[in-house]
Amino acid sequence: MIRHATVNDASRIAEILVFTKRINYRKIFRNDKVSFGEMQVYPLAKFYIENSTELDGIWVYDDDFVKGIIHIEGNRIVELYVDSFFENQGIGGKLIEFAIEQKNCSCLWVLDQNTGAKRFYEKYGFEITGLRQLEEGTTEYIVEMKRVLSNQEYREQLYREYDR
Repeated sequence: MIRHATVNDASRIAEILVFTKRINYRKIFRNDKVSFGEMQVYPLAKFYIENSTELDGIWVYDDDFVKGIIHIEGNRIVELYVDSFFENQGIGGKLIEFAIEQKNCSCLWVLDQNTGAKRFYEKYGFEITGLRQLEEGTTEYIVEMKRVLSNQEYREQLYREYDR
């Protein structure tokens, strides 16, 4: 089930974010000072507990316990992470479908070197737009991806907008 994150989820969200980022980004950034020094579970969990409004845009996939998260701002996916123990079980797909269908998400930024993430988003209709910029504080680029609607999806979107 996908539900809105609560303060009770803070430690699990922090755990997923820290460990998944270490696994996925260490080989790209090659910065152990950040990966193992600055990125720590306890301070991030404490931050979410003390600043609960930061959870407003975060949704979790909860199947007895939190296995994945998606962070949404407006129509943009900010982050999508699945605990590495539960990858390839359809959780990421359910989270992105939720973002597309329930939250009308149509854009995101992804690290250019993160080919696995780019392939994943392409499966759900996202394409690289050609816009790119440096990821803040790094020498790595992020690229914008936007969702291209099928004709049927486009018509359905027009009908929804017309009915408002």
